[in-house]
Amino acid sequence: MALIVYGANVSPFVRKVRVVLAEKGQDYKLEQVSPFSPPPEFLAISPLKRIPVLRDTDLPEPNTLPDSSAIADYLEHKFPKPALYPSEPFPRARAIFYEEYADTLLAQTLGPGVFFERIVKKMLRQQPDEAAVAAVLRDKIPPIFDFLEKEIGTKHVFVGDMFSIADVSMGSMFVNFEHAGETVDAKRWPNLARYVAAIHARPSFKALIDEERPICERMRAA
Repeated sequence: MALIVYGANVSPFVRKVRVVLAEKGQDYKLEQVSPFSPPPEFLAISPLKRIPVLRDTDLPEPNTLPDSSAIADYLEHKFPKPALYPSEPFPRARAIFYEEYADTLLAQTLGPGVFFERIVKKMLRQQPDEAAVAAVLRDKIPPIFDFLEKEIGTKHVFVGDMFSIADVSMGSMFVNFEHAGETVDAKRWPNLARYVAAIHARPSFKALIDEERPICERMRAA
């Protein structure tokens, strides 16, 4: 198989790459790699010591590429149809902005503050700090959700009328929020809740959510 994705399937960044591949109808192999105990050969191809890394065996070595954003851009150029980036300069830049927003502020808030506490700590045989989770839910998440509620409005996607890398990135982060036992409050953020539900119902997302949910449920119950 020409494409290999290295990383843990519950990682939002690994999921982001897998959704891109699914949307583009490309087969690949997932090689599970834990970011907490990666093998030496993985560290050799991941300068930032993070997942995911993509290997394209159609290419001569070096044929590995780290970082989900770099990988998504590569896949867009190698498999241009269906497009996941707008063709016009400004909409494309807007899509990349939303991708960056999801990969930074949203990931840094939902990840360590909620998913890490309730799922990753259980994997590491540690107890979650529910007081810390409550503080994140109360203080840090509302301003972010307020912004996203305004940005999505009544639209079905973040940029123009096409499902794009913005939606791939946003949707992936919210999967981990739900795996950790939380949902977007539809009374407080109705547009955002509607958007997340619709994105997660897409076949590319639903298949991965169904694959990951039992893993996360076992961890939460441990």
